Amino acid sequence: MGQSEAAPGTRAGPTGAGRRLCEWLRAQIVDGAFAPGARLPSTRALAIEHGVSRTTVTAAYEQLAAEGFLVTAVGRAARVAVPLASVTSSSRGRGQPAPPGAALSDFGRRVAKIDLPRPVAAPRIDFRYGALASRDFPALAWRRAYLAELVRQQDSLSYIAPEGDAALRQAVHGYLRRARGLICDVEQIVTVHGSQQAIDLCARLLLNPGDKFVFEDPGYLMARRCFEATGAKRLAIPVDEHGLNTARLPTDERARLAYVTPSHQFPLGGVLPVGRRAELLQWARQHQAWVIEDDYDGEFRYGQRPIDALHAMDPDGRVIYVGTFSKALSPQLRLGYLVLPAELVHVFRQAKQLADRHAPVLEQRVLAALIESGAYERHVRRMRRENERRRLALLDAVAKYLPPGVQVMGTAAGLHVVLWLPSLRCQDEGALVAAARSKGLGVYPVSTLYATRVSSKVSRPAGLIMGYASLDLNAIAEGVRILAAVIASLTRQGNL
Repeated sequence: MGQSEAAPGTRAGPTGAGRRLCEWLRAQIVDGAFAPGARLPSTRALAIEHGVSRTTVTAAYEQLAAEGFLVTAVGRAARVAVPLASVTSSSRGRGQPAPPGAALSDFGRRVAKIDLPRPVAAPRIDFRYGALASRDFPALAWRRAYLAELVRQQDSLSYIAPEGDAALRQAVHGYLRRARGLICDVEQIVTVHGSQQAIDLCARLLLNPGDKFVFEDPGYLMARRCFEATGAKRLAIPVDEHGLNTARLPTDERARLAYVTPSHQFPLGGVLPVGRRAELLQWARQHQAWVIEDDYDGEFRYGQRPIDALHAMDPDGRVIYVGTFSKALSPQLRLGYLVLPAELVHVFRQAKQLADRHAPVLEQRVLAALIESGAYERHVRRMRRENERRRLALLDAVAKYLPPGVQVMGTAAGLHVVLWLPSLRCQDEGALVAAARSKGLGVYPVSTLYATRVSSKVSRPAGLIMGYASLDLNAIAEGVRILAAVIASLTRQGNL
């Protein structure tokens, strides 16, 4: 498979296997797999990987160097040229692009049309909800448990059951009983990649195109998008200071499920009273509907014990409980869990196995060790104290710097509040967010969380959702001072 040697100065270009290798390398460089300036594998390593001779690899490298893709020198590794030679689309050999959506399923076309938030660079002071302070992560406890698990001898490295590691599910079972008043069997627990995967599995397995689902308005955008992606139709039910208005639940049309955040309504912060909880469960029983209880930050209630989960009141097995470790540990961990009615356990395990086999095993076992040792609950208690200090600092700064009449909602629990700003209209939220960002301040509008868009005649004030769990006390105060200046500037303009 080697290349024959030509006379000096007249080396032939690669042929056969060499040409195929050359085309593969060229495509990798053009597609960005090898970035400009990147070091390529040695001729020996690439020859072994592709089953060719080193002479073949050398010929391919020399050809790409002649074309301007590589820089080579005697005794040095080949590197991608900087700047890279310009390449026309025809050189990629990809042909004409397919018409938009031509290769997509109905589900794919719906997903392609969904407007989803995209990550952006964080400003200097960022009141982003869902972000946590990196210094709050229990790094020492995690490292000890991680190293202990890493050196533990296993018979083999293999896949585990899709529902997750048995030790973590057993630990979660005990934790839920102690912390959330939730009694279930270990078999009902399925470990997932955070609450987002839990919601996505619910959407795929419980909704068909044309079905209806009940959703809080305003509510968690990513959950609403998951349900809408199935082709189901939302029934937006308004919320008030107590959460979902159960008096508005549909009685004349069938809804397959209702998604709720009863322990701390997202984003407005209401706690669903026991009377409304009973009404919701009665409605689910009468309509044979599922209730998805997203308990996204139920551990964080200030001044009193966290309220028991809705699941604890359910006698009929209609509630699907969604829990996560994102708010207590880290959103980057991507671990959460479902507590399922017995009749749904099998199909959710099947779907989880098809999606990704199972969640990462090592992290599951480390987390199980933290829960079993009590370290996790000690950490939650410490985070509750730290976040209460942040919450009080935010409330103090709002009272000190923001104009009279500002209303603060959702202060009794969770890791965020909602500010209503009567001097500005809801239509002004975009200008407010942009002006704040120009000052290095990240604030986020409430209007994007409403399923029903407001008209220009609606007089609802501008609203901001303000997360505080990632900030220190000084940053919170400074951020509110900047926000006050931005609000004053926009209010003076008076023509937004």
